[in-house]
Amino acid sequence: MLYSFRNKEPVFGKDTYISEEATVIGNVKMGDNCYIGPGAIIRGDYGNIIIESGTAVEDGVIIHAFPFSTCTIGQKVTIGHGAIIHCKSIGDYASIGMGAILSINSEIGENTIIAEATLIKAKQIVPANVLVGGNPARELRKITDQDREHWAMGKQIYIDLAKEYLHGDYKKIQTN
Repeated sequence: MLYSFRNKEPVFGKDTYISEEATVIGNVKMGDNCYIGPGAIIRGDYGNIIIESGTAVEDGVIIHAFPFSTCTIGQKVTIGHGAIIHCKSIGDYASIGMGAILSINSEIGENTIIAEATLIKAKQIVPANVLVGGNPARELRKITDQDREHWAMGKQIYIDLAKEYLHGDYKKIQTN
């Protein structure tokens, strides 16, 4: 469901799929070819949220901007099921694992992988091209070409899935 708040409405680009079970409120801008899964909550009420093209927000993700600030999520970012995003920014091509928490005003570099259930503390800055994990998060290693190839395939799967939901044989089933 899409909701206006304080006269600001969500805006989204071409071939962006937003599940009927997702909630998108207020000042949220999404690019083209994004996927917003069931149960996702994206609240642009006190702050602004920008989601660049090709980004996948999987089922049950919560995204909220700190009051009077902007949360910017780059191009072709994957945000795994159940993650909580309250950060300042996520760089292009980053991958956020299922159940990860990105706390207030944290910053994630491009091509970075955040492991499942990782806690990124408030104002923590994670550099580009690393794999981090743990609670609290720590750098585990630099990412590899194999990591990039694996995540590029996953990102394309969600871009294709969004198009299939929008233009394929996807329809609600009526029950008795």
